Amino acid sequence: MKGTYDKCKQVAGLLGSFVRWVLLACVLGGGIGVVSVLFHHGIELATELRMDHPWVLLLLPAAGAAIVMLYRICDMAHDRGTNQIFLCVREGKPVRLRTAPLIFISTILTHLVGGSAGREGAALQLGGSLAGKAGQLLRLDEKDRRILIMCGMSAAFSGLFGTPLTAAVFALEVVSVGVMYHAALVPCLCAALMAAEAAKLLGAPAAGYALTAVPDMTLPAMGQAAVLGVLCALVSVLFCRVVHAAPGLYAKIPVHSALRGVLGGVLVLGLTIAVGSQDYNGAGGHIIARAVEQGQAVPWAFLLKILFTAVALGAGFRGGEIVPVLFTGATFGCTVAPVLGLDPGFGGALGMVALFCGTTNCPVASILLSVELFGAKGLPLFALACAVAYMTSGYHGLYSEQKIMYSKFRTEWVGKNAH
Repeated sequence: MKGTYDKCKQVAGLLGSFVRWVLLACVLGGGIGVVSVLFHHGIELATELRMDHPWVLLLLPAAGAAIVMLYRICDMAHDRGTNQIFLCVREGKPVRLRTAPLIFISTILTHLVGGSAGREGAALQLGGSLAGKAGQLLRLDEKDRRILIMCGMSAAFSGLFGTPLTAAVFALEVVSVGVMYHAALVPCLCAALMAAEAAKLLGAPAAGYALTAVPDMTLPAMGQAAVLGVLCALVSVLFCRVVHAAPGLYAKIPVHSALRGVLGGVLVLGLTIAVGSQDYNGAGGHIIARAVEQGQAVPWAFLLKILFTAVALGAGFRGGEIVPVLFTGATFGCTVAPVLGLDPGFGGALGMVALFCGTTNCPVASILLSVELFGAKGLPLFALACAVAYMTSGYHGLYSEQKIMYSKFRTEWVGKNAH
């Protein structure tokens, strides 16, 4: 009798925990989804203003200094951005609420003046900090707060990009490569789905692209996808190394950090004038769409985007790295696809997800991203390109606090940070 009672009590406890997490995640996901929509509209408005009034680019040096000084005034000069959120999840480090308004304002300002940055990386900080504060207010213990922070990351990513499955799995997969936080699966998925629904209700469009030519699953097509995966791995290593090196180069200049922001703004402005186009300022979503849906890309566009992004983020401008990664992958894939015998648009799509995988070390999330952006047709080829890019990119990654727990080549523990 006692054994039956204990089992019933255990089941009741599990059900109670399930209901509690579903409710928490749904409420949090809906709230962060609304914030993500505001963030989305802010960035879109800033981008439209810059495109309509190109003279705004002249404010790049002033904006660089302003962003650096804003972080200093708020005692966040040494903020590590998305890396800090990773530490909160893996080690229980405290998260500061001020991260949310700072990244919100500074990212929109970066896009307004033409700094090359994305938004999804910023969304991870936005969602993680809001969720961390919610966990403190609810007096959750350290382990539950970690789950809630992952829910916030999922919700913000999903609300901003409209890819709930990718967002949920990305939060589970990105912090510790080789170890997925399955305890957070249900909460993260609920939060991501609620955020996506909130965004849809408020009129924020989900990302998606129409592919016009998807090859059949044949041996030649598999070989082409695999080769493109290797090439994207090499570009992902280049992207990570250049972006990581930029802050160190700025730090060698013996001036106040605000002046480095000014210098970064001057360099981005000079690059824009030299190129003669705003294609590499801001996120560049229209360039991604052109590469994937029309099969058109400037052959050296991927190199210019890496350069613009490193110069801007290294100087102190704020925003994410993920959209620049997608830009780089789409333009690179579109450029090399004809050489491999692939349709340029399909090559751009393969390049997007393969480079995303190579830089984030998240193969499962990358495969899901291909489905949510392009549909399920050609899925085996997307999966193959992602798998090859994941393995051949080695231990490089966008986030220095990302811990690669298991070897990519053998079944053994390595426990090293991405570099």
